[in-house]
Amino acid sequence: MHKKQLSFSLYLNYFVHGIGIIILTQNMLALSQHWHSPLATVSYVISGIGIGRFIAYFILGNLSDRFGRKIFVNLGMISYLIFFLGMAFVTNIKIAYFLAILAGIANSALDAGTYTTFLEMGGTQGSANVLLKAFISSGEFLLPLVVAMIEAQKMWYGWSFILAAIILVINLVLLNRQKFPPRNQASEREANIIKQISPIKKIIASIGLSGYGYTSMALMILYTQWISLFATKTFHFNSVLAHWLLSLYSIGSISGVIIIFILLKRAVAETKILIFMNVGSLLALLIICYSQLAGLSMIAAFVFGFTAAGGVLQVGLNLFVKLYPQIKGRITGIYFTFGSLASFTIPLITGWLSQQSIAQAMRFDLVIGLVGLLLISITSWAVYTPSSLNQERKRINQIDQHIIHLLNQRFDTVKAIGNLKQQQQLPILDQERENDILNLVAQKSCHPEHTQYMQIIYQSIMASSRAYQHKNHSDKENVNND
Repeated sequence: MHKKQLSFSLYLNYFVHGIGIIILTQNMLALSQHWHSPLATVSYVISGIGIGRFIAYFILGNLSDRFGRKIFVNLGMISYLIFFLGMAFVTNIKIAYFLAILAGIANSALDAGTYTTFLEMGGTQGSANVLLKAFISSGEFLLPLVVAMIEAQKMWYGWSFILAAIILVINLVLLNRQKFPPRNQASEREANIIKQISPIKKIIASIGLSGYGYTSMALMILYTQWISLFATKTFHFNSVLAHWLLSLYSIGSISGVIIIFILLKRAVAETKILIFMNVGSLLALLIICYSQLAGLSMIAAFVFGFTAAGGVLQVGLNLFVKLYPQIKGRITGIYFTFGSLASFTIPLITGWLSQQSIAQAMRFDLVIGLVGLLLISITSWAVYTPSSLNQERKRINQIDQHIIHLLNQRFDTVKAIGNLKQQQQLPILDQERENDILNLVAQKSCHPEHTQYMQIIYQSIMASSRAYQHKNHSDKENVNND
């Protein structure tokens, strides 16, 4: 299995998925003219995507546990391919609605096969799930530019659909050359941690994370739907600033993905990330909902995107799947089914609230944020397990792997330096250089009580480096003598 090649194909699918999410809305006017129907009809067709997701997530998640991930990644790609090619030419509204449902099923199939695959690659591949959000955002960013260019050149609107289809065809070939990891495997460390969680706490955590699948999606949907209208109607911000609050949210989202990816790579616990991000999003949302200062609102919009849309949805899924490593697909299906439920209910709830006032609709997001924080807090309590000797030793082993890799790089560099010293007829021992390194260790050490022990380790490393250089010199001399 080539992890990098497989990862590339999986990410490329989500770039196309980002296009698929907004391609109907970006072509609403063209589709309305092509179908000879009002914009409301196009909006009705778009709703089919949500229905496809809702009905398919749980079913496909379960089936992926039974039949494997690759089948469902392929199913998602082929379904999207039919959707893109069909929508480019269809004129019948009923067929168009079926194609929209198929797009929702494609989304569900990709999620059932992809999120689980990254987790089953091992190591810190849970962090890779967060990067999927970045590729979705990339597709959402690029498509409007493509559509604008097509419109400016007065070209056929269908080219945007054809472009996505071409990428999918190429990726189908690339992906099916790759081997997927064994499904539903759990590491010994994960199994030991799960055993320490009581059945009751496991149920509590499952309920909390299922609910979080709803609230984390609802938080984003409500903000993107109402922020521009809220800013203009409630605080009387101008139209440019109101839309800029949505753009800053998107920029924050991309920034959050990068930071969460780094934190997960460094093995920071999912619960810590989720609590911090949910507290941050609630505070940022509080400022957005009640501050009339434009500058402060702009900062808060960025922070809200960073904390609420920077990959916390994926982090919640990672945590949920860890509780049930033998049914990763089913858990993925459950989690995203609750997210799909949010996409149905939030527009209905906020539509009703907006009849009272736009402010009430927007500020309902505070209630959702508070509930989400409460659910994650309860979940964190339920999954908490005290450290054990075995767990800490496993952590040491992970750290040692990084140290060994870095020491290999250091000795390669030591060899190169030794060769340069030999060419320039310089002595192997450079006491001033070694003193500088020991001083640097003292300066960089975060804990003074560690410093003397770290300097002893570095003295040993440098002694071993000198011995390695002496050996290389001797080997060269022997070769020359021969």
